Amino acid sequence: MTQPTPNDPAAVALELERLRRSVEVGFEKQAGSLALLVQRASQTDDAVKSLNIRVTALERSRWPLPSLAALTGIGALVLSLWQAAGR
Repeated sequence: MTQPTPNDPAAVALELERLRRSVEVGFEKQAGSLALLVQRASQTDDAVKSLNIRVTALERSRWPLPSLAALTGIGALVLSLWQAAGR
């Protein structure tokens, strides 16, 4: 089989087909990479939502601690004043 000359329409068509295939392969690689990025972004969004729920639950369960500390301080002050007044 002889090689076609560069000016031969068959050679031009063959090169165009090769270029087209290279471009298609490149687009498919890019589409795959973008799909992976979208999946990772979705997983990150889910993780952030989960973390937000956990932090909110921790904040909700933490609110009595400052109140208990204040009540303990007031109780200690009242007890000290009562002992000082009794002597």
